[in-house]
Amino acid sequence: MKTYFIFRFIAVLLLLKLSLVGLAYAEKADQDKPIILEAEKVSVDDVKQIYDLKGQVLLIKGSIIVTGEDGRIEVNPEGYEFVDVKGAPNTTASFRQRREGPADEFMQGLATQVVYNAKTEVLTLTGDASLKRLLNMQMLDQLRGWKIEYDDVKQYYQVSPPKDAKPDDLPLARAILSPRRKATLEK
Repeated sequence: MKTYFIFRFIAVLLLLKLSLVGLAYAEKADQDKPIILEAEKVSVDDVKQIYDLKGQVLLIKGSIIVTGEDGRIEVNPEGYEFVDVKGAPNTTASFRQRREGPADEFMQGLATQVVYNAKTEVLTLTGDASLKRLLNMQMLDQLRGWKIEYDDVKQYYQVSPPKDAKPDDLPLARAILSPRRKATLEK
């Protein structure tokens, strides 16, 4: 029985490591949009380009919407943002972004912590994480696991277990992936 779960876990990880071919990428217009920040408390270090947010965080940049309880945004000298938002003990942080291409295609995620690097276009969801790709509010792909990394440039998903995971804890990752041919034809 233990071998079956290990095999299943490895199979799921291999499946998730496959590059997913798609026509849509993150909304490129987002890069040139201003950042709108809302929170109960906002602290700005304009010299270092660091923004600390406390309580009911809402970040909007074009089609990107990030929510949570506490957050930190750092802007590098090239103007790219590094966003780190955490949920409260009994709530999650969220991420949503419209994708280029079909009018109503989105990536939507929930986790204890949401980290987004605008330069590399990598989204990392950690702690009871879920990520969905939606088209016209219909789910095309869904991932669940401890840590999900999504590279929008390479169109690549990866789900990782916690470092202290045991084989008895399996399955630690789950994916529901729509056939690419069908999803492409429906666009």
